[in-house]
Amino acid sequence: MGTSWVMGLGSLVAGLSGGVLSGLFGIGGGIVLIPMLGLLLGLNQHQAQGVTLAAMILPNGLPAVLLFRRMGIPIHGALVALLTVSFMPAVWAGAHFAARIPDGPLRTVFGVVLILLAIYTWFLKPAPPRPVGGPAGVAPPFRRLLLPGLGAGFLGGLASGLLGIGGGVVIIPILVWGLDLSQHEAQAACLAFMLAPIGLPGVLVYARHQHLPWLLLAGVAVGFITGAYLGARIATRVRGDRLRRGFAILMGCVALMMLL
Repeated sequence: MGTSWVMGLGSLVAGLSGGVLSGLFGIGGGIVLIPMLGLLLGLNQHQAQGVTLAAMILPNGLPAVLLFRRMGIPIHGALVALLTVSFMPAVWAGAHFAARIPDGPLRTVFGVVLILLAIYTWFLKPAPPRPVGGPAGVAPPFRRLLLPGLGAGFLGGLASGLLGIGGGVVIIPILVWGLDLSQHEAQAACLAFMLAPIGLPGVLVYARHQHLPWLLLAGVAVGFITGAYLGARIATRVRGDRLRRGFAILMGCVALMMLL
């Protein structure tokens, strides 16, 4: 009974932490969920990645998306559709690759990728106050969305399936750089497309190769929903450049923790 209580509390704490970061930075939360599931609950790298992907199947970010909309931050529907279409086959392919990589090297790849993304995000040029294509709130033309949207979704899905992360750490910098969206708009689009069960193909692969602790998912999901709303409330009160720099620092810290 004692062990079950500790595992349940640990899953809630991990989910809450991942949810806060998801709402604050527009990511899937995997960059903190995966290390915490390993450190707090003793899951191996493959199990932690599988649980994180499974938790993302639920529309955990819905409270955060609704809050962004209420605060006047636009969510571009065509971009969300493009991200979803290209993400799902890529996450399946990434999960298949991950199933063939030993636990130690996979953790090393995870840390190295985060360090590279942290450096890139820190030096990313500040986004202009308006999106391409018109005043704030007007979506860029579809022809401008097509290649960056499909490319961001594919690379995000590949990283998600391979490393168990939500894909936002890859997608958001591409949207800011490739489409000149503001940090808040990129985060809102990323949270919106994650409402669909985009990680399901990857979860099925992980479930077939690993014994996933499904009972922990309830605690992770409840904590994540609560944390995502709290994180989004904070994000709407923080300038985009500060969010971007904080995002880069977070990725660097988690990467160092994983590598050391």
